[in-house]
Amino acid sequence: MIDRLPQVSEVAVIGLPDAKWVEAVTAVVMGSGDEAAMIAAARRQLAAYKAPKRIVFVDELPRNAMGKVQKNQLRQRF
Repeated sequence: MIDRLPQVSEVAVIGLPDAKWVEAVTAVVMGSGDEAAMIAAARRQLAAYKAPKRIVFVDELPRNAMGKVQKNQLRQRF
């Protein structure tokens, strides 16, 4: 859903520790935009538990030699 927005080039979704829910859905986005508006748009399209609780904007996603996004590095970073 978020990856369809024109200002977003790529997105990776990870789970990050959360005091209330144990893990919270977090979208790491290459691009720019309004975090609150993106979360609201996602909530209109997805079930509440699937929608991101937080969006983090980055310039580049970490990749391995095969070009796959390294989500473990994202979890360590955030």
